Formats: sequence, structure tokens, C-alpha cells
Amino acid sequence: MQQPQVKGFFDKRTFSIQYVVADPATKKCAIIDPVLDFDEKSGATATINADAILDYVREQGLEVEWILDTHPHADHFSAAQYLKEMTGAPKAIGTKVTEVQKLWKGFYNWPDFPADGSQWDRLFADGETFTVGSLPAKVMFSPGHTLASITYVVGDAAFVHDTLFMPDSGTARADFPGGSAKRLWQSIQEILALPDETRVFTGHDYQPGGREPQWESTVGEQKATNSHMSKCKSEAEFVAVREARDKTLPMPKLILHALQINMNAGVLPEPEANGKRYLKFPLDLLSGASWG
Repeated sequence: MQQPQVKGFFDKRTFSIQYVVADPATKKCAIIDPVLDFDEKSGATATINADAILDYVREQGLEVEWILDTHPHADHFSAAQYLKEMTGAPKAIGTKVTEVQKLWKGFYNWPDFPADGSQWDRLFADGETFTVGSLPAKVMFSPGHTLASITYVVGDAAFVHDTLFMPDSGTARADFPGGSAKRLWQSIQEILALPDETRVFTGHDYQPGGREPQWESTVGEQKATNSHMSKCKSEAEFVAVREARDKTLPMPKLILHALQINMNAGVLPEPEANGKRYLKFPLDLLSGASWG
């Protein structure tokens, strides 16, 4: 398998990892899951993360060919639209994003919202192939965390986002609207069927024990040492462990803020008559409140 150059960018505020995956031969690259900075206390937005990515692209002499989302994120805003405006590169995501859009347009009471994926330039189907420069790339449908989650396999690198974490952190939660621990198990099995030497790049690292952020492992390492997958020998066992764990987790603090941006491909709400943009989210929609 061809080996792309991969650079990870860790966002401390959301524990997210953003990626630039580049073809050394052609200097073409893709940006995966970029973060638009948002401070929920002040309502401020910024492009600190995205500009750091653009600086790296310029320093390396790269040309951005794709801006790729793995799914509509629940814990940060997407910078896909900003990066499209800055680079001209097309935005892409999986076809099942329309299922997330249909679900959440109801939650937000937005009857006129176009739940057809048209906010992206390309919708990838399961198994569809494309290229990053001369590197072969493939899309794997990986639902469970969300209805729309996909994995991008570019050369020997698999960008799995919220399926597998680093081996000491196990797997991602599956209790969001449309999530399924059973389907997450099936998606992970498909990822672990890739060659053992496949590099696995996860989308979050919560630094267990206070260690430094990490985001790269291999399929072989995940099979041997992942704290969930190496211990759960059956789907039923995994589902029981995952669902028990999920019941202890509070909802992400930005889920209601972020989904209205991310189901719209990172496009912020239009300014109102006073020139300001406004978020809208429902009260008493989600369970899992933490009153402590």
C-alpha cells in the first residue's frame, strides 16, 4: 500500500484531531475534519485551528484537493466551509448525511432546511473510490456513532474518527440520536479486517491518565490491545459494555450548538437584520443532564 504523509493537529478545547493527508509525489492533499473555533461562553468564533492547517499547507508547498468530513460532529463546529472559501477545494461527506439532516431538521423545527446533502460538493457512497493526488482512496460506511459516519482509507492510512480511539481508550460512544452500539461493533469489525499494518488515525484523544495526546496506531495494535475490542469477544458482550458505559456519559456540551452548523456543512447562519448571526436550539430535547 502507498504511504501518504499524515499530519495531525490536536485541538485542546475539544480533544479533536484534524488531519492533512498528502501525496508526497504530487503534493496534493486532503484536509479531514477541520475545527472552527467556538467559545460557548462568549459566543465568539475564530479560525485559529483552520489557519494553522493553512499555514502548514503553505509551508509544505501542498495543494488542497479535498475537504473531507467523516460525519456531522457533535462536539465542535466544522471549518469545512471556511477552508473551501480559502482554498477553493470541494467539500465531501458520506451519502448517509441526509439521514442525519432529516432527523435533526425535525429537532430544530426547520421545515425548509434542505435535507438532501446539497451543502456538500460530493456525497460518497459506501465503497466509492477517489484519489488524493496519485494515492488511491476508498470510503467505508462506518455507522454506529452516528447514522452517517464513514472511514476514509487513503493508501495505508485509515481515518476512523469516532469508531476506534487509541487502544487505551477503547471505542466511541453510540448513544446519540441515530446511534447504535450493535452497528458500531459491525463497523469496527470491518475496520479491523483491513491489513494489520494499516495505520489507524482516530478523531479524538481524551488523554487518559493525563498522558500526552496520541492519535496514531495500527489495525494490528487495535486488535491486540484495544481496551474494548481485545476483551469483548462477541457482539452481545460489546453492546453490553458500550451501552453501560454510555449511560454514565453526559451529552457533549456543544451538541445542540454544533449540529445545526455541521449538518449544514460548516455554513454559519445568515446574519439577521442587525448584522449578527444567531444559533437556535431546543430545550428539553436530550436526556443525560448533569446537575452536579
